[in-house]
Amino acid sequence: MPAAGAFAVDGRDGRVGRVLERSGDLVRLRPPGGGPEWVCPAQDVQPASPGEVLRARVTEINREGQLPR
Repeated sequence: MPAAGAFAVDGRDGRVGRVLERSGDLVRLRPPGGGPEWVCPAQDVQPASPGEVLRARVTEINREGQLPR
């Protein structure tokens, strides 16, 4: 199970998200760059590959650059 703050993959549909917390058998994930959070059963959460992590980080960095300062 990826730790809080790490990127993970929802094995049900392949979405990548940052792990926010685990509560019992559920894991709460947030998409890179923001957006609605979702809940995934812990048994369906997989660690993100290095390529998926890279894409997710680029998405976050790009999103940060678009926010008003």
